[in-house]
Amino acid sequence: MNNTKKWYAVYTKPRWEKKVYALLQEKQITAYCPLNKVRKKWSDRYKIVHEPLFKSYVFVQVEENEITNVRMVSGVVNFVYWNGKPAVIKEEEINTIRRFLNEYGHVEVEHMQFKPNQRVKIMSGVLMDEEGIVVRSDKNKVQVILQSLGFKLTARLSSNEIRPV
Repeated sequence: MNNTKKWYAVYTKPRWEKKVYALLQEKQITAYCPLNKVRKKWSDRYKIVHEPLFKSYVFVQVEENEITNVRMVSGVVNFVYWNGKPAVIKEEEINTIRRFLNEYGHVEVEHMQFKPNQRVKIMSGVLMDEEGIVVRSDKNKVQVILQSLGFKLTARLSSNEIRPV
C-alpha cells in the first residue's frame, strides 16, 4: 500500500453510486461504496436489497496526481471540498464504516452539523476502544459522527453494548 494515497469522498450523479464504483474499479482505482442491507416490500414479497449508505457519495483512495482521473469517470460530479481542497477522509473513518456495516443489519445515515468537544471513547460493541464523537446513546440506539464528512451513523443496540464514559 502506497502511503501517499489518501481517501477522498466524491459526489456522484443521483443513484449512480454503484455505477461509479464499478467504473472506478475498471480503471483500477481503489474505491469503496458502502452498501446497506435494506428490506424492501414488493407487491407480493419482501426482498433484501443493497442500497448505498451515503446517497451520491463514493470513496476513492488515490494520490493527488490521480484526482483528475477520478473526475473524468462518468457519473462523478466532483470531489467533496473542505477549506478549498478535496476533503481527506481518515483511514480510521473508512474502517469504522466497514465495521459498522459488518456488525449491524440496517444503518441509518443523517447529514448533520457536529459540535466541537464531544469526543468520547466507546467502551463496548464493534467500535470498542474507538475514540470518536458520539452525539447520543440510550438503551437501544447509538449515534456516531464521522467528522470529516459531517455524517451521523445510527444503529440499534442492546443496552449492554454501550456504556457512558
